Amino acid sequence: MRILIVDDEKLARERLRELIADIGGYTVVGEAANGAEAVEKTAELNPDVLLMDIRMPGMDGLEAAMHLMGMENPPSVIFTTAYDQHALDAFEVNAVDYLLKPIRKDRLANALAKAHRLTMRQLKEVSESREEVPERTHISVHLRGNIRLVPVPDIVYFVADSKYVVARTPSEEHLIEDSLVNLEKEFGEHFLRIHRNALVATPYIKGIEKTPAGTWQVALRGIDKKLDVSRRHAAAVRRWARNRPAH
Repeated sequence: MRILIVDDEKLARERLRELIADIGGYTVVGEAANGAEAVEKTAELNPDVLLMDIRMPGMDGLEAAMHLMGMENPPSVIFTTAYDQHALDAFEVNAVDYLLKPIRKDRLANALAKAHRLTMRQLKEVSESREEVPERTHISVHLRGNIRLVPVPDIVYFVADSKYVVARTPSEEHLIEDSLVNLEKEFGEHFLRIHRNALVATPYIKGIEKTPAGTWQVALRGIDKKLDVSRRHAAAVRRWARNRPAH
């Protein structure tokens, strides 16, 4: 069995390596220091199981696992955690494998022997049980079974297109399967609804302009494109433009 160790603390990674060597029969194929690196290393190294810390700077373990679920052949995940009892209860109720730090050799051996694949539903239920559900740091784009991580601050807008949503960065467009309703709920603090089918990242809004037809459009920084503002959202968009902080 091929194992990827994911922890932001070097000593914790070394400790897991030593325990795995003592147990025998497993191969550590690599290490990662955060969730984004874990996703990249998983695509590159194809491990059978991840031993992954939950609390890490940037992308945490739960978000990384959610991105990994989109792979054609996702690995098993065993979380390592120093979480409190409330969080551990959620893990147990949803049958999610976890190891409580400091990790014991016998407990690790048992977890590896019965490592199983997570489901997206399990992960979402565990995430929702947390007192504070952090926003995702990245959006995952699935390309032929692999994953491309797009940092949320790089996204200029989300536009609904048929059953997909287009996520636009200054240089690329990506199709994702999130709904605009969920994206607005999660990232609404940083995005402005300008149309029933469009959310725009407020840092990328250069200004709003009136067209000869009397409608409104949003002009964007770094992109030679303007997006229509619907009549329903025009008043709110103009109000936001009047009250936006000066740069």
